[in-house]
Amino acid sequence: MEFDELKQVWDSQNNELLYAINEQALHNRILSKKKQAYHITNMSELLMIIVNMGAGYFIFQMNLTGQKGNIFMFLLAAWMLGVSWYLLFSRIQRLKKDKQFDRSMHGDLNYAISTATYQVRLSLLGRWSILPIGLFTLAGLWQSGKPVWIVLALLTFFVLVNYGARWEHGIYKTRKRELEILKEKLESEG
Repeated sequence: MEFDELKQVWDSQNNELLYAINEQALHNRILSKKKQAYHITNMSELLMIIVNMGAGYFIFQMNLTGQKGNIFMFLLAAWMLGVSWYLLFSRIQRLKKDKQFDRSMHGDLNYAISTATYQVRLSLLGRWSILPIGLFTLAGLWQSGKPVWIVLALLTFFVLVNYGARWEHGIYKTRKRELEILKEKLESEG
């Protein structure tokens, strides 16, 4: 059979054009990406809020009740508590903004892109937050007279964490870019 005959058989059997986009399958794919982006963002956000708030409060209390206060540990606690409050405020703003998207294929895609954009910013904040946390921790250990090998071991740990955070940030940027490419294709065809 020739291509035209195959196309005619396909069209008659499926009532679809051979090159037509299956909109329902595409919408299901967009919904899947939207759900994935929401889940990852929600979990990352809650984890960062809880960990920063809990660790900041714990460090503050331990330093307050200790024999002598360590200024770097107070700064570390203040940084972590500040980041947790900033994230909590950002979460409230994001959740309010989520209600503005309509329940269409384009609305769901825009929602997924918005959530992916927020996740990229969230991972960037986490990545850059490693710097002050590492510096305050290392300075606090140094001030309290801990052995040099402990300070060097923690420095190595923070460098490795930074590389891991960069890798994770790259994953989120790639996912966001994939959604933007899909949007560009849909807008160029639509």
